[in-house]
Amino acid sequence: MEYAAHVYTERIFALMETRLTLLGLLGTGPGHGYDLKQSWDRWFATTRPLAFGQVYATLARLARDGLISQMKTEPGAGPERKRYEITPAGRQAVETWLLTPEVPAGSIQPSLLAKTIIALMLDDDAAHLLDLQRAEHMSRMRELTRLKLNGDLRTVLLADHALFHIEADLRWIEITAARLTELRAEVRS
Repeated sequence: MEYAAHVYTERIFALMETRLTLLGLLGTGPGHGYDLKQSWDRWFATTRPLAFGQVYATLARLARDGLISQMKTEPGAGPERKRYEITPAGRQAVETWLLTPEVPAGSIQPSLLAKTIIALMLDDDAAHLLDLQRAEHMSRMRELTRLKLNGDLRTVLLADHALFHIEADLRWIEITAARLTELRAEVRS
């Protein structure tokens, strides 16, 4: 149940971030849904793809909530194109979002700790589990390092962010591996 609540909460935060990111993009100047989608794809599609339908649904919610307003419709190749601009309330929402620090990603009980404890409870080889995880982390580090070689600055920054998190995970794996005897004794008691 707790896992399902965590996944649901992450999904809600992702939706809020998408909404606020689109609002921030619109804060650079009035635009159409198509313009926002192009800007999103340029900056964020590698980490979070966004469908056109989600752009237009988000614009409708932002307008409903008074964070943007529709300026005028313009003729286009297909249906009329709606042009939107950010409202003062929308600017305030973006400013609040920008100035609110992100919650650090570390959780109190990561799944790897749970796997390690269960392995010890089942008298399985927890050291092997940690070795497998270490190998997976190292493989991902190599992928990200290759990605940085020919990447633009945005790609390099995203890869660096992921690499730093992987390095922290690797440090945790090393510390946990060094403490397996102590943890095994605690699990068995």
